Amino acid sequence: MNLFLAMRTFVEVVQSGSMSAAARRLNVTSALVGQRISALEDHLQSRLLNRTTRQHTLTEFGAAYLDQCRDILELVARSEGAASDQKLRPQGLLRIAAPVSFGAEALMPALRSFSELAPEVEIDLVLSDANEDLIAGGIDLAFRIGRLEDSTLLQTRLAPYRMALCAAPDYLAAVSPPRDPADLKRFRAILFSRTGRRPWRFARGDQRREWQPEATITVNSGHAVRRAAEAGMGIAMLPEVLVQESLRSGALERLLPDWDLPDQPMSLLYHRDRYMPLRLSHFISFAKSTFGSAPPAASKDTASAS
Repeated sequence: MNLFLAMRTFVEVVQSGSMSAAARRLNVTSALVGQRISALEDHLQSRLLNRTTRQHTLTEFGAAYLDQCRDILELVARSEGAASDQKLRPQGLLRIAAPVSFGAEALMPALRSFSELAPEVEIDLVLSDANEDLIAGGIDLAFRIGRLEDSTLLQTRLAPYRMALCAAPDYLAAVSPPRDPADLKRFRAILFSRTGRRPWRFARGDQRREWQPEATITVNSGHAVRRAAEAGMGIAMLPEVLVQESLRSGALERLLPDWDLPDQPMSLLYHRDRYMPLRLSHFISFAKSTFGSAPPAASKDTASAS
């Protein structure tokens, strides 16, 4: 058995999500991929993957061994680059997870610029409003919005995720626009189910206001919330990246523009690898330059994350 080739195949299976997808990327048959994984498990005398007819998941040992394989493969790549006296370029598969609205409206357009900077890096983007498990999902890096719980993952803070309060002109024609948060008691709201029915908070100088929205409808999609607001079903508090085109076109109008809305913290999460792959370190630098960093007091990388 070629141990190095078997390790590379194992990493590819995890990153691509299936043996058939790994076979296509490696330009070999699915049967050969399966043989390499079985031979590697026999060599290690431990199972790496729990297999079913439809999917596979990492065992506890497999998850730990995956990190070791990534370290070894990266070291080999660096050594080969030094031996050939060539400057290493980022390459390989980078699997990224992001919330749906941010991923579709902000991250996806930015990826063109990253592809121009690192043309040999292949991006596999997973959009989900659920917090994807990085190890189980074979994910290298995740964008997270909101406060994070403790874990062993590394965290890099980005600039806060800004929100906007808005409504359709037709709706405001029937219910005159609010001049103060206290006026919102006349309005119904379209709520994003993930944030639930938490109070909406406003600030202006030393003034603080809070309003408990009364929902017209609650939905689990930010895009659906925007469409409902454009249809005149109520007011909505949404990420600016999701409504900026609607505000420019006049489909929505910004409400209470002289009041500040609470920002959502935004972070990058990634594995604690001793030897970070070039494709990952390049993307982290790109994300910080594209989406901004947190203020200095909060920008230090830390292991406090989810």
